[in-house]
Amino acid sequence: MCSLDADFREWRACMLNRTVELPLLNPSPSRRRKAQRALAAGILIPLILVAGGCRRKHFPKYPAAFREYAWVTNGGGNSVTVLDLVHMATAASIPVGEDPVDVAVSPTRDEVYVVNRGSASVSVIDAVTNRLVATIAVHREPESISVDLKGQRAYVANTGSNNVSILDLAKRREIGAVGVGEEPEVVRISPDGETLVVTNRAGNSATVLDVEKLKVRAVIGGCPEASDIAILPDSSKAFVACSGGHQVMAIGLAQPQNPNPSDHTDRLLAFLDVGPRPIHLALKPDGGEIFVSNSGGDTMSEIATNANNVGGAYTVGAAPLGGIVSADNSTLWVSNSRDNTVAAYSIDDGQLVNTVQVGNGPGPLALSGNGFLLLAVDREAGDVSVVRTISYTPRGQPITGSLFTVLSAGKGPNAIAVKSFDIGAAGR
Repeated sequence: MCSLDADFREWRACMLNRTVELPLLNPSPSRRRKAQRALAAGILIPLILVAGGCRRKHFPKYPAAFREYAWVTNGGGNSVTVLDLVHMATAASIPVGEDPVDVAVSPTRDEVYVVNRGSASVSVIDAVTNRLVATIAVHREPESISVDLKGQRAYVANTGSNNVSILDLAKRREIGAVGVGEEPEVVRISPDGETLVVTNRAGNSATVLDVEKLKVRAVIGGCPEASDIAILPDSSKAFVACSGGHQVMAIGLAQPQNPNPSDHTDRLLAFLDVGPRPIHLALKPDGGEIFVSNSGGDTMSEIATNANNVGGAYTVGAAPLGGIVSADNSTLWVSNSRDNTVAAYSIDDGQLVNTVQVGNGPGPLALSGNGFLLLAVDREAGDVSVVRTISYTPRGQPITGSLFTVLSAGKGPNAIAVKSFDIGAAGR
């Protein structure tokens, strides 16, 4: 029996003396030979796909009715790949619209929403059955989607139409559209549900909208190629990555209930110097810090959100593209697209603790609901690397980050979302 927590050399020696079967993926003979060559070279570790007694130590025990899936949009394949994170297998491939580019899950309904840039639509997927149940028309070249915390409305940034669509998710239709700046790229709704922030890439600006009135409250410029957005948990501030330069724009969001009159309007607070070409913002769940992936400088910058200042820049890997922080605020994970790695950075210790080799061109990241697995979308390889956030040596010493397996996606994977639920819950 080959233990999954054995020293890698011991595990490899064990596996090379076994007959390896990969039943879950049902690989072709050529793929089987490729996997066996990679195993012999010590490159690929498809651990849980191995039949015949390899133990899954230190894994969570899930109830029989528990389900957790990851939905991966395949921009080159006009499809969504569904990954079963409990059984670690490909559960389905769902045809959607042309060039799907973004995906979001409902916080209150068992539904998934896919933005199809090429067909100007949003596909609605039933998360339990993994079937397409509706298609909602929007405007030209939709790029991103944000769903409110009640699961009632979704907001879609339409790059080709310079507006944002408002969707009634229960009625499956667009109920309005609001003009914003030139080539809106990312839309985010604030946690309090009162404000929308939209980045206008070609307009070098951010538009702030009132959700209830569906009107523009402010347009704040000076941010070249405005892209990603992070909004604090108390909805007091938004931070915008200026990808065409080396700054992050801090915006104070209107708080009419505050006694200070200066807080009653949306306003520019500061431009914060980070590294070249900041492309992604990873917010700590507690809102205290934002970590900026500087794809042009191979660094990550750390922003203290309360003081609006930059604590420093740290080398994490070549061309970082994505980041995500663990639910306990302790670990930052960063995908490095040019050296095909995911870096684990200890926030409390302020240092890089591990680098995990993954597939080609890692970009978007997602965590399983319990934080046990990290998923990295390998855009060039057409797969998803599954990383155990914590594993153990034979002596019981913890290791932060280890490649567990690689699951196939489709052509040109570009976005991922995760949701878990209980199929035995009332009302199923």
